[in-house]
Amino acid sequence: MTESASVTDSVTQARSEHSADVIVVGAGPAGSATAYHLAKSGLDVLLLEKTAFPREKVCGDGLTPRATKQLVAMGIDISEEAGWLRNKGLRIIGGGSRLQLDWPDLASYPDYGLVRKRDDFDEQLARQAQKAGARLYERCNVGAPIIHELTGHITGVHAKLGEEKTPVTFHAPLVVAADGNSTRLSLAMGLHRREDRPMGVAVRTYFTSPRHDDDYLESWLELWDRRGAQDRLLPGYGWIFGMGDGTSNVGLGILNSSSAFKELDWREILKAWCASMPADWGYTPENMTGPIRGAALPMAFNRQPHYTKGLLLVGDAGGLVNPFNGEGIAYAMESGAIAAEVITQAHARATYQQRELALQRYPKILKDTYGGYYSLGRAFVKLIGNPKVMKIATQRGLTHPLLMRFTLKMLANLTDPTGGDAMDRIINGLSKVAPKA
Repeated sequence: MTESASVTDSVTQARSEHSADVIVVGAGPAGSATAYHLAKSGLDVLLLEKTAFPREKVCGDGLTPRATKQLVAMGIDISEEAGWLRNKGLRIIGGGSRLQLDWPDLASYPDYGLVRKRDDFDEQLARQAQKAGARLYERCNVGAPIIHELTGHITGVHAKLGEEKTPVTFHAPLVVAADGNSTRLSLAMGLHRREDRPMGVAVRTYFTSPRHDDDYLESWLELWDRRGAQDRLLPGYGWIFGMGDGTSNVGLGILNSSSAFKELDWREILKAWCASMPADWGYTPENMTGPIRGAALPMAFNRQPHYTKGLLLVGDAGGLVNPFNGEGIAYAMESGAIAAEVITQAHARATYQQRELALQRYPKILKDTYGGYYSLGRAFVKLIGNPKVMKIATQRGLTHPLLMRFTLKMLANLTDPTGGDAMDRIINGLSKVAPKA
């Protein structure tokens, strides 16, 4: 073999290593779910993650039955022996009342949720995508998109690989943005956040605590700021999730629906809230096992369109967090599965025009699936942003268990689409008639 032939072969090999049917940027729940389902369908997938596993993510670590269903669909071992802690439902505290509700018994979803730390959870999903055939690159920091000069479509990405930050280019006819709320890739493609959609912030930390083995997720609907001369009810909720490993995940979810969103230091609010807890729970500074961390919660389709010019948005990149309860993981994984199905069908089309027609279904499917429900959630966010409404809701609502079971189904988006009970039919009906914006 001549030297020139050897060089040509090495260039061809590098191109094949860095080329695929689809590039997925970000190996969080959305990206890993997308890559897994694409690989299972036989497509060649590159999964690019800017950090190395295991890595920290801000999260409540509590998974509802919606998320549990998606883990089962990915073939994840969710047994207790594999390190998963099951939960039976939600305990709601507020207005001087305490109500414990089991997850609903449905045909469409399991009747239990799960708990697992995000630093381990995300890696499990990424490794499962690898097992399915996706090619995972860790420490791969994606920068600018590669744009076709004639069509304006994205055809790949520039990146820096490894600790040496070696410049590389990756090529594919389709790219999935699964790079979270900041989604630099979407911004580079001209997709900016919609200011008319709600945003939230989550702050959380961990404490060693005797409450670590609680088999209910706990939500505190009244979040009081008692540090000033007058107590103030804030637009958000607190949570306590036992991790089963000697620690509790304790945090706050706050909405941007009032002036308090920007003016307050939410880490200090969390400290003050923890200080108000019973001493024997152990939520004190000396029992804190890590720093207080915060992250944004992009809600209700706050970045659109979800497909344009070869780029699909999944998970937080597309603002798929549920505005009712701040849940993001289930919708990240669901949107990844939907995107993968659409891409797989488009890949089988014979012409460019046919592929584009198939890909344009993706945002329509998302709106049909979540649009009406998210519109209801946006109205809900505006309501609870009013402290008077929130106070009345907590004081009166929690004294009516039937009403709260309905509320649990509504907030957690847990209904059977067909054959459900009266509550399911009401919630599904409301979601159908609400605008799918």
